[in-house]
Amino acid sequence: MSLLNDALRAAEQRQNRPEVAAAYAGHPRSRGRPRSGLWAVVLLLGTGLVGASAFWFMTRTSSEEMPADVSASPAQETVTEPPPAPEAPIVVQPEPKSREVAEAVEPESKPKPKPVRVEASEPEVAVSKPVVAESKPAQEAEAPTPSVKQVRETPEAIDRRVSRELTSLLRSGENREAEQRLQELAASQAAAASREVFARQMLVQGMPDRALVWLPESVTDSHSGLRLLRARALHSKGGLTEALATLESNVPAVNQNVEYRVTLATLLQQAGRNTEAARHWSALIAEDDSRAAWWVGLAIALETGGEINSAVRAYSQAAQLPGLSPSLADYVRERLKSLQAG
Repeated sequence: MSLLNDALRAAEQRQNRPEVAAAYAGHPRSRGRPRSGLWAVVLLLGTGLVGASAFWFMTRTSSEEMPADVSASPAQETVTEPPPAPEAPIVVQPEPKSREVAEAVEPESKPKPKPVRVEASEPEVAVSKPVVAESKPAQEAEAPTPSVKQVRETPEAIDRRVSRELTSLLRSGENREAEQRLQELAASQAAAASREVFARQMLVQGMPDRALVWLPESVTDSHSGLRLLRARALHSKGGLTEALATLESNVPAVNQNVEYRVTLATLLQQAGRNTEAARHWSALIAEDDSRAAWWVGLAIALETGGEINSAVRAYSQAAQLPGLSPSLADYVRERLKSLQAG
C-alpha cells in the first residue's frame, strides 16, 4: 500500500506541474513539446497502478495466509496439550510418596489434621451438650421413679398382711401351714396381730396349750389383746387365779378394750370378788348403758354382795332392754320375782 500511495503522490505532483495543469484546464499547450510526454505519464501512471495492485494483492494474500498459520498454531497447541497431562502425575506422585515418607519418619504428623477437625466440630459438640443435658430430665419424667421404687413395708404392715393370710389358712383348716407361716414371721418381729389371730382360733378349737405356745409373758405384757387370750387359755385349763393375775397386771381403759373388762369382771365374780366385779361392771355401764347383759352382770354382783335393793334395780333395767337371750331373760324374771317377794 505504501508503493501505491507513493505512486499516487507522484502522479499528483506531476499533475500540479504548469504544463499538466494547463492541459487539464484546457490551456493551449506549447507546440514546441511533443505528444510523447503525455503517453509517458500515462504509461508511468499505469505502471504505478499495476505495481500498487500487485503489492496490494500480495499483501492481502499474505494477510489471508497468516490467519491460517495462526489458526494452525492453536491446532498444534491442542495437539501439544497432552504433553502437560503426563507431567501432572509426575508432580502428583511425588507428593503421596513424600507424605508416606513423612508419615513413616514422623508418625506424629498424622494427628496434625485432627486438631483442625476438632476445632471445626467444637461448635457442634457445644450445641449437642445442652441437648443431651435437657434430654435426661425428660427420660426421668417418662420413667417415673415412684413406679420403679418399691415402698418398704413397716413391721406393723407386714404383720397385718400376714395376719390376713393366717385367717384365710385357718378358715381352710390348714392349721399346720398357718403355724409355720407364723413361725417365720415371729423370727424377725413380735407379730402381735398374727399371734392373736392364731391363738384365738386355737382357743375356739379347744387347744389352749397350742395357743399358750404363742402367748408367752414376754410378749403379752405389752399387748392387752394377747394378755386377754393368755388369761382365757389359763382359765380354760382351770387356772382361775393365774388368769386373774394376768388380767390385773395391767388393766386398760374401758374404751381401749371392752372385752378385756368384761372378762375381768366375770372372772372376779367367779372368784367371789363381787365388790371388785361390781366396780368393773359399773365402769362398763358408764361407758354404754344400753347393754342388757352388763346390767345383768351388775345385778348378780350386787345380789351376791348383799345389796338387794340395788340388785333389783339392776335386774329391772336389764329386763327393759333388748338383746337378752331367752334363757338369760327367764333368769332375770325369776330373780326379780324372788327378790321382790322376799
